Amino acid sequence: MKIAVIGAGVVGVATAHALAERGHEVHVYDRRGDVASDTSASTAGLVAPGHSYAWASPKAPAMLVKSLLGEATSIRIRPRADADLFRWGLRFLRECVPSRSRANTVAKLRLARYSQQLMDELAVREGLHYWQTHAGVLYLYHADADLRAAEQHSRLLREHGRCQQVLSFDQVTALEPALGHSLTRFAGAIHDTSDGTGDPHLFAGGLAEVCRRLGVSFHLGTSVTELVSDGSSVTRILGSDGEIRADAVVLAAGAASPLLTRTMRQRIPVYPAKGYTLTATIKDPDRAPAIGGIDERSLVAWSRFGGELRMSATAEFVGYDRSSTPADYADIIEAGNQLFPGVIDWDTARYRTGLRPMTPDGPPLIGLGRHDNLYYNTGHGHVGWTMACGSARMLADLIDERRPDIDPTPYSPVQRNRHHTRD
Repeated sequence: MKIAVIGAGVVGVATAHALAERGHEVHVYDRRGDVASDTSASTAGLVAPGHSYAWASPKAPAMLVKSLLGEATSIRIRPRADADLFRWGLRFLRECVPSRSRANTVAKLRLARYSQQLMDELAVREGLHYWQTHAGVLYLYHADADLRAAEQHSRLLREHGRCQQVLSFDQVTALEPALGHSLTRFAGAIHDTSDGTGDPHLFAGGLAEVCRRLGVSFHLGTSVTELVSDGSSVTRILGSDGEIRADAVVLAAGAASPLLTRTMRQRIPVYPAKGYTLTATIKDPDRAPAIGGIDERSLVAWSRFGGELRMSATAEFVGYDRSSTPADYADIIEAGNQLFPGVIDWDTARYRTGLRPMTPDGPPLIGLGRHDNLYYNTGHGHVGWTMACGSARMLADLIDERRPDIDPTPYSPVQRNRHHTRD
């Protein structure tokens, strides 16, 4: 079958690979000139099933109220007239009850674990190198009470197979000596021993070369502008270089996915959350971190890519606005100076914003929607890099009418889109 994959981020490239391995003729389209050069290149780099918690939780509404009142929070909403955000927000609030939060977390965790396993196997089989680490990830807590609460909170993940250890300050610094120089005192950390880090841009670039050997065609610098439907099928795919012909379409365009479905007068429950990322040269390698982590107070995350440190923070719901100011990175720089004083050469920093495609409940959309030849692989949110390979394998199974290794029901666009109607 000839399949057009829209989007050459890490999810789109992984999808192309999974389909090409099954013998499909795959064509990948992306408006940018390189694979994984947009949001995939703007993540913290954590491969973190151990941080698969659904954002829609009983605590989330209070955080949103604080943000609306102008308080500094890691998740920010700017009041604005935006019907899509309003609809998305109502669905988000419905998911904040304990039972839904638990179910959504388990769905994210199950897919993330499965995906991490496939990613590691693929990297070994194809000899992919992307600064990958397998030493776990540290989740730092500043107060004893917060650390104790985190231990209770992590019980759900431990019940589903995660090895998460509670470490004291001394145990943290023994495991990660770089934190022994920190200017801020913290109580300890949760160490998920199976998490890791890696550069998704490098991973996707290497995997794209594998795809090309399998016959995948990449049409980079080509925008898909419109999907035309007769109500039951996508009948035409219009692009910047003319009409695209295919038997089936996979929508893996991240935050741009709802913009394309809108051309068919269809809404999907995906909304962009803008994140801020910087990458800077390490000037003192001996005092730089070797293990990835998150400061749970500021939600600043970091990963080391060889001689550089990647740091990321914030989720800002401002539509498709990609603009930024130096003040937007102040929290990241402050956290870097506090956690790793004298380690980072800020003069070399490269600054980026990325639009994470968020669903209200958390799990991505994977599979057929209302059209019989339009498949979704989008809405992966803040753990899209972690979920890429598992999502791709699941979608390939669904396209080939095989039974996926994990239950696809929690990710079904049909089930999840039942509250969304035509414009």
